[in-house]
Amino acid sequence: MLQNNLSAENRNREPFASLVLYHLFKWSVVSPVLHTYFRVKIYGAEIVPQSGPIVVVSNHASYFDPPIVSCSVRRPVSFMAKEELFKIPLFKQAIELYGAYPVKRNAADRGAIASAVSSLKQGWATGIFLQGTRTPDGKITNPKLGAATIAAKAGAPLLPICLWGTQEILPVGSSLPRPVPITVRIGKLIETPTSTKREELYEITQKCAAAINAMHDLGR
Repeated sequence: MLQNNLSAENRNREPFASLVLYHLFKWSVVSPVLHTYFRVKIYGAEIVPQSGPIVVVSNHASYFDPPIVSCSVRRPVSFMAKEELFKIPLFKQAIELYGAYPVKRNAADRGAIASAVSSLKQGWATGIFLQGTRTPDGKITNPKLGAATIAAKAGAPLLPICLWGTQEILPVGSSLPRPVPITVRIGKLIETPTSTKREELYEITQKCAAAINAMHDLGR
């Protein structure tokens, strides 16, 4: 029975090689930088499911946001990455191992949505920036339905995360990251959409946006 339980658990986890890469990158680079250079505060990490599919939805204000999110939830998070990155030898293999999948910019990319759903069904946590692009102050003003759509298709709940202060890491005109304080707040899981009807997707999306903006208003 124990062996069967372990087998089921493994099927709901990221591939072993990806887990190894995640922990190596986290403990050698991301975690030391976050805790010493950015003096990060993380609230709510203990409530994150450590296995099974979840759609991690977050605000977005910096290129540094993906590794910050992944480190904060204590498990690998696969993100969409622009397709040009997958044309770089070796780098392509590295980001694929870390769970990344390509997306065409400035286009409705059904292939990227299918990749996200496939990733979730393999047991990954998949990260989606709710507004789809960076905002200057980290607030969400125009959330997209993509995250809720992916969650509905994969049968996965959504986990709202708020990043506070990341817009100050690399302001316009700066060439080096600034040692600004960062706060990460992780909210309660939001239920899996029961259908892909636009009305329900809109309602779930607004619930995610409201949760993230409310956490952002708490500040540091």
